[in-house]
Amino acid sequence: MSNFIDFSSAKKLHDMQVNQNKINHLFGIKYPIIQGGMIWHSGWKLASAVSKAGGLGLIGAGSMYPDVLRENIQKCNAATDKPFGVNVPMLYPNIEEIINIILEEGVKIVFTSAGNPKTYTEMLQKEGLKVAHVVSSTKFAIKCEDAGVDAIVAEGFEAGGHNGRDETTTFCLIPNVKQQISKPLIAAGGIALGSQMKAAMILGADGVQIGSRFAATTEASAHDNWKNHILGLNEGDTHLTLKELAPVRLVKNKFFNDLEEIYNGGREADSLKNALGRGRSKKGMFEGDLEEGELEIGQVSALIKEILPVERVFKNLLAEFEAAKNPQF
Repeated sequence: MSNFIDFSSAKKLHDMQVNQNKINHLFGIKYPIIQGGMIWHSGWKLASAVSKAGGLGLIGAGSMYPDVLRENIQKCNAATDKPFGVNVPMLYPNIEEIINIILEEGVKIVFTSAGNPKTYTEMLQKEGLKVAHVVSSTKFAIKCEDAGVDAIVAEGFEAGGHNGRDETTTFCLIPNVKQQISKPLIAAGGIALGSQMKAAMILGADGVQIGSRFAATTEASAHDNWKNHILGLNEGDTHLTLKELAPVRLVKNKFFNDLEEIYNGGREADSLKNALGRGRSKKGMFEGDLEEGELEIGQVSALIKEILPVERVFKNLLAEFEAAKNPQF
C-alpha cells in the first residue's frame, strides 16, 4: 500500500518546527523522527540512511557482538556526517564493553532500555552524550525524570519486540506521561503513518520513534524472507507473550505455537528459556526462517504493504503529516 502524496506540500510543515521542536534541538536533527534500534534490523546502513533523511538513526546494539558494534559505528560515521546514536538494551550481556565502545568511538547519543535509567545516565552525560530512556509506564517515566535523562521514550504495547507488562496503549500512555514529566517526550508503538505521528504529537509527544515501518526498508539488515513476510501480516497476526521472562510481541508462527504448548503445559519458566535458547530471533529475522525463528514486529505491521527505501518512507511520512488536518469543531 502506498500513501505517497506530492512532497512539495511538505514545505508547509515549516521544517517540522525545526527551530522550536525540543527533539530537533536536543539531537540536532531536522525532523523529530527517531528510528527504533531494532535487533537484527538496525545496522549502519539503516541508521545512516535515516540520519541523512533528517531523522535520528539508531544502531541496534542488542543483536551485535562488541566488535560488530564497533564496526557498525565506524561505518555509520563514514557514511554520514549527521547525528546518529546507539540503542542499548540493558538486559543483554557485555553491557560494560558496549558502553566502553560507544565512548571510545565518540558516539554522542544513546538510547537505553530494559533497565534502571540511573545506571549509566550520569556517567554518559559527563562524557558529553545525550541520553534517552525507553519506558512503558508513567511510573517508570517519572523515574527517568528523576534520573536526569535528556528525553523519555514512552512506548505503548502495540510495539514490536520487548515490551511492557501493563499493556497500556500508546494513545493512553502519552497523555498520562505528559502530565507527569517536563523532559522532551517521544511516542513509540503503533506509528507508521504521518497521520499517526501527528496524532501522537497532538496528544503531547514532541517526536516519535518508529520501528516496524523501518523494518520493511531496503536498508534494514533483516532477511528478505522476513521483510516480505511483514507485507502479508494482518490485524491479529501478532501477540504479546513471554510475560514470565520479558514480554515480547511476536508474529504467530510454528515457534509461537510451540511456546503456546509450553503455556498450556503449565507455564514453566525453565521450559520457556530452553525454547528461546537457540538464537531464535537471529534465526527468524536475520536468517529468514519463518517457522522456527522468533519474529518481532508491531501491530502496525498490518498497514505496511511495501518495502521502500528510507528516503521514500520519510517523504511519505512528512506528506501524510501535512495532509492530516487537525479536526475542526
